Amino acid sequence: MDVLFAILQAATVALIIALLYRPLGDYLAHVFTTEKHARIERGVYRLIGVDPDREQTAGAYTRGVLAFSVVGVLLVYALQRTQALLPYSLGLPAVPEGLSFNTAASFVTNTNWQSYSPELTLGYTVQFAGLAVQNFVSGAVGIAVAIALVRGFARRRSGTIGNVWVDIVRGSFRVLLPLSFVAAIVLLIGGVVQNVNGFTEATTLSGGTQVLPGGPVASQEAIKELGTNGGGFFNANSAHPFENPTAWTSLFEIVLLLAIPFALPRTFGRMVGSNRQGYAILGVMSTLFVASLVAATAFEMVGSGTAPELAGGAMEGKETRYGIAGSTLFASATTLTSTGAVNSMHDSYTALGGMMPMLNMMLGEVAPGGVGSGLYGMLVLAVIAVFIAGLLVGRTPEYLGKKIGPREIKLAALYILVTPTLVLAGTALSFALPGVREDVESTSIWNPGVHGLSEVLYAFTSAANNNGSAFAGLTANTDWMNTALGIAMLLGRFIPIVLVLALAGSLAAQDRVPSTAGTLPTHRPQFVGLLVGVTVIVTALTYFPVLTLGPLAEGLS
Repeated sequence: MDVLFAILQAATVALIIALLYRPLGDYLAHVFTTEKHARIERGVYRLIGVDPDREQTAGAYTRGVLAFSVVGVLLVYALQRTQALLPYSLGLPAVPEGLSFNTAASFVTNTNWQSYSPELTLGYTVQFAGLAVQNFVSGAVGIAVAIALVRGFARRRSGTIGNVWVDIVRGSFRVLLPLSFVAAIVLLIGGVVQNVNGFTEATTLSGGTQVLPGGPVASQEAIKELGTNGGGFFNANSAHPFENPTAWTSLFEIVLLLAIPFALPRTFGRMVGSNRQGYAILGVMSTLFVASLVAATAFEMVGSGTAPELAGGAMEGKETRYGIAGSTLFASATTLTSTGAVNSMHDSYTALGGMMPMLNMMLGEVAPGGVGSGLYGMLVLAVIAVFIAGLLVGRTPEYLGKKIGPREIKLAALYILVTPTLVLAGTALSFALPGVREDVESTSIWNPGVHGLSEVLYAFTSAANNNGSAFAGLTANTDWMNTALGIAMLLGRFIPIVLVLALAGSLAAQDRVPSTAGTLPTHRPQFVGLLVGVTVIVTALTYFPVLTLGPLAEGLS
């Protein structure tokens, strides 16, 4: 019965995503290819002094992304530091410097890692004027970078890859804002709260009192999932009944966080003039997603260990509203999309079950990945795959008619190396630096031994991959964790973006070469299998040694 229920839930989500794939993908392609500007968009362009009809080189596009993001970090930091002076602060004090930096870096990088309890730390103004705004624009930045890379493949002998300001504005106003408005209405119908009432004191059935938080939750919950942001309005995140009341709202939120990432391959196919290329990328993403979901669900349903076996399943840390199947489906979706929202506590999973969300992030979160970031990550892996295929047959590698030369493969290789370097270096330094190690072991880690290593490894994996989920047993609100994780988020977001935009410029400048008998077809099952293998070998296996010291050692003990 449990297996049947798991299959039905996954099939329901898959059916809805399949129905959305074509219309949503086509709409996204239209948004970023039409030459018409809406009236409200023209007003924004005049306000910021931008000519929307003037395209940019890869360098100018990159500078725009970085400048926009720096301003975002400063604004979110300033809002937190001046919180006590703002309306709707709920009487909460200013957020400390280290935590303000970590939170600003987190939300601007689409990570939404939270080293704090939201309802006890942030007032409503910071929540909706700082964090919710970044939920929109950070998601729009990811989509913009992906579209710029697609233009690099689609264009011929072009010195430009689009206009960053137009792409961000359109991603916000034409995609994320209207979709999140509809999603918020649905969540309101499902029972998610939406108010500015602050804290309400209620009398319980036993005669005691309980303080209930409120807030503009439905609106933030919608864009949190739709923009693959994560970050809960409440500390319990999507396990909180005010954020996620029922089993059907949980499935709806899963659909929200998968909708755009799974539709973007269709957008890619439309923009490069071959829908079959989009289906190939979709096939790779879907294969990895299904494999991860099956493994995570199996590990949790088996529930190895005395307590889970006696209880009939590994239900620790999971809501009875969702059960094991609903929890692992959410966990797989959220860590494969760089979202970070959770409806169960990954720290309470079995050792091997808890390894799967970690492994999902280590894949580079490309199955399907975050909004935009999943597509451009997968396209970088596709570049590496055709390069490897070219070496095997002794031909110059090509992808979509563009030659993959030394410059392109160097940019792709550097892209792949950034995240593992940040994850492994951050984890190693946490235990290697004398003063830091004592603080981590005495303050941050509540579960010593191999599980404690897994908690720290999960934290840096989540930060560097811009996911934001956490093993809940780790205390991250310390000077070291706030600083180290904040730096990992910033570098893990923007170094890859710089490399992707450089790759986009290099590809756009090329002419297309005609296909020959030796050209590898990149729309057939053969390429899908190759790309799946490259994704697993090049990304996930990089972490195998450290996994043997953490979750694998715990699971096999």
